[in-house]
Amino acid sequence: MKALQWLATAVLVVAGVVLLCVPANGQAMKMGTFVPTRFTVTDAGTVGKPDVVLIPGLASSKAVWDGEVKLLGPNYRLHVLQVAGFAGAPAGPNAAAGMLPGIVEELHGYIAAAGMKPVVVGHSLGGLLAMMLAANYPGYMRKMVIVDTLPFYALLFNPAATLDAVKSMAGAIKAEMTTMSAEDYAAGEKTMLPGMAISEAGQKAAYASSIESDRAVVAEALYEDLLTDMRGEVGKIQTPALVLYEYDATSKMPDPAVYEGMMQDGYRPMPHVTLVRVEGSRHFIMYDQPGKLDAALEGWLK
Repeated sequence: MKALQWLATAVLVVAGVVLLCVPANGQAMKMGTFVPTRFTVTDAGTVGKPDVVLIPGLASSKAVWDGEVKLLGPNYRLHVLQVAGFAGAPAGPNAAAGMLPGIVEELHGYIAAAGMKPVVVGHSLGGLLAMMLAANYPGYMRKMVIVDTLPFYALLFNPAATLDAVKSMAGAIKAEMTTMSAEDYAAGEKTMLPGMAISEAGQKAAYASSIESDRAVVAEALYEDLLTDMRGEVGKIQTPALVLYEYDATSKMPDPAVYEGMMQDGYRPMPHVTLVRVEGSRHFIMYDQPGKLDAALEGWLK
């Protein structure tokens, strides 16, 4: 159970499918000519307005962005991703190696086919995907918003962590996640909830999405997340970035002061970055401080 306990801590800091765009009238439509296999997209908001892509985090539902869809819909066209294998969505190819690079490649294909230059907003794992997109395909985003994501979050548990050191631990976590009983897995998820959100409603929503997720996909995503180190890339990213991070003075893990230092250090090399501390929030900022998240997004999107 040691690996399970480590997993419970780690997730606190993180978060054959056909593309289906569903506009306000409920009619299905294709967006461009690109058909991804690793995610689906709900097309919301207002056609003809500036484009915003919203990416949820690890084992999360697209519903985490419902508040922002309501807020931003009148003034923006929204593309809300649901990652295949998360929150009850069919797994598609995402349970196999290469999940994160595959999503980034398909996200680039989707954006290019639609002929847009969006603002990309990502929470947790979604923030990592946004960074990877900006690093691999410069010039395809107007701006990005990274919500509570470290460039290499394994540092939270070992300030001297290296990819080689993390690899064996990540492999052990992946193996345990895929072999433990459903009862043990559910118990572990419930243990994590108070550290992920202060809001009880937020805890319940996060738990439901996690339990409904394909465990093999979650394990693969977490494994690849642990082994993705963006510290050498953030200094090359020219896309203007807003980074929002949690801060809860009552939290013991992560220690709020230590975590803030890691966020500041991690993004210091990025040339066009603005960091905003969101007080009174844990990992799911959209559940704990929706008003502060909304205000930050509206200000950045202008």
